[in-house]
Amino acid sequence: MATVLITAAVVALLVILDQAIKLWATAVLAPVGAMPLIPGVVELRYYLNDGAAFSSFSGQQLFLIVFTSVAMVAIAAYLLIKRPARKLEYWAWVLVLAGGIGNWIDRVFNHQVVDYINFLFIRFAIFNLADILVCTGIGLLVLNLILEELAAKKKASGEKTDGTI
Repeated sequence: MATVLITAAVVALLVILDQAIKLWATAVLAPVGAMPLIPGVVELRYYLNDGAAFSSFSGQQLFLIVFTSVAMVAIAAYLLIKRPARKLEYWAWVLVLAGGIGNWIDRVFNHQVVDYINFLFIRFAIFNLADILVCTGIGLLVLNLILEELAAKKKASGEKTDGTI
């Protein structure tokens, strides 16, 4: 039960932080458009995205809302029912859940997602904290899969040689 409460608190805090930054971006960045954070490297630029990553599915809000809703319910159920044994996998899914909820809120209430981080030294999408949470979570899930595969190979190798090297 404690894990569920801690997880809910972490998700809530991350969603609140995401939404607070988006409110700040709307109040401060929207009137000026952009401001440098690290000159020539990163700027804060107000941008409304009516799609998903890299503006894919642009204008398809109903699809994005339904898809995100189903995905977030599935992830929450997975965390509550299965409770992955590896902490890395568990917390990776928590990050994906929090980021997904943050952008879902924008889509449901604003029909667009507020983005504000813009790299200037490369041509890349403008993004937000929720996007960072989702991408970090997915990256950690990939790392978890690699670590599980390495552990399985090590175990299989040890069984074949009876523990001798």
